[in-house]
Amino acid sequence: MSTFTIFLILIMIVAFLLVIVIMVQNPKGGGLSSSFGGGGGAQIGGVQKTSDFLDKSTWTLATIMLALILFSNVFIMGGNSLQSKTFDPNSVPAVPTTDTPAPTAPETTN
Repeated sequence: MSTFTIFLILIMIVAFLLVIVIMVQNPKGGGLSSSFGGGGGAQIGGVQKTSDFLDKSTWTLATIMLALILFSNVFIMGGNSLQSKTFDPNSVPAVPTTDTPAPTAPETTN
């Protein structure tokens, strides 16, 4: 199993956990239910520590996912040290030939 595959599996697990944590949270603005008179006293006596835990876990999982995505970019080519020809110091740059003139845009009449 390649390193990229391991990163891909970890990203999928973190994404699933992030979806679960976000779905468990209550909307802070009340959403549409507060517009129609619902949810007026629903937060009285609510548990603040659960909300804090869910907020921190959301930010933590999002940070972990971002780091995994950035680190997986290193291993996307299967761990090979292949570089682009743009950055290859041994490659010879292509020099355009000037034998034929460059095409011009057709003239338009008004």
